[in-house]
Amino acid sequence: MKHLISLLIFLSATSSLFAQKLKMETLFQDKISIRAIEIWNNRVYYTGTESKFGYVSLKDSADRKQIRLSGDKLQFRTLAQDRNTFYTISIESPAQFFRIDKKSLENRIIYTDTEKNAFYDALIYSNGMFYTFSDPNPDLKLKFAEFNYWNENFVSKFYTEPQLKEGEAAFAASNTNIAASNRYLWIATGGKSSRILRLDRKNRNFEIFETPFIHGTVSQGIYSIDFHKDKFGIAAGGDYTQQEANFNNIATTDNAGQTWQIQASGKNAGYTTCVKIRPGSKGKEIIAVGDRHISYSNDFGKTWKVISEEKGFYVAEWLNRKTVVLAGKDRIVMANFVF
Repeated sequence: MKHLISLLIFLSATSSLFAQKLKMETLFQDKISIRAIEIWNNRVYYTGTESKFGYVSLKDSADRKQIRLSGDKLQFRTLAQDRNTFYTISIESPAQFFRIDKKSLENRIIYTDTEKNAFYDALIYSNGMFYTFSDPNPDLKLKFAEFNYWNENFVSKFYTEPQLKEGEAAFAASNTNIAASNRYLWIATGGKSSRILRLDRKNRNFEIFETPFIHGTVSQGIYSIDFHKDKFGIAAGGDYTQQEANFNNIATTDNAGQTWQIQASGKNAGYTTCVKIRPGSKGKEIIAVGDRHISYSNDFGKTWKVISEEKGFYVAEWLNRKTVVLAGKDRIVMANFVF
């Protein structure tokens, strides 16, 4: 009887978690595709198409502002922040690095990459530096950069490493195919190969790890990764051109990205652009956003449940354990978990 009661409690808790739904509040609507967001000072900051950058308040719908960073119709799919500043990079050549003051929104171009193949896929801030990477050079070497802006100077290092395979690149889908911990920085690739590039931040060496993730065509591979500290990580993606396909499109690691195990193959909602670990869950609870679904796992990615069929979201960012911000095609939404 004791074991039966324990089992019933477990099943009840599991059922309750998977029964939860999202109560959504639209914060912002516009003709824009948003692939990157940052939360600061009770506001959601975003970049997108048509050179648009702006914010909307989480508490006051009248508190919002949008500017254009350029007179040209640039596309932005990156955004990161330090204490006083936002940075974003236009994706195509010439790729322009913008620095935006948080308080005044005054902005300037601090660097321009004029190489023909420049295409910056993601940007992250960690331990005092910004990290970004572009699609590979013609010699298939990844262009990886770390930078900051000190004393009115763009201080940077650009590395042409590691070596990629023919047809291997990355996806500028949600600014989340890059992740960092105190020790490591990870980059996920896709295309003809789908691998994890891991930078050891102590010795500055890159290691490359193969994954069993779907790959083979330019639209297949890992689109998003997230890590809990140094060890547990989740990768998600699939095939943009076959969004219902759900084989070998979710994987996890328990050893900092060295080896990966496929999860829920054939048993998930398909193509995913963004995964985010729930705060305080130590990797156990994860939200996944795709063009056609919002899914949730409460067992380290082993099983998934669609908790909303709202379409058109590309990126997610947790505010706290109960609330997540979603953005994508033409809108930003605040979603609260309810039971």
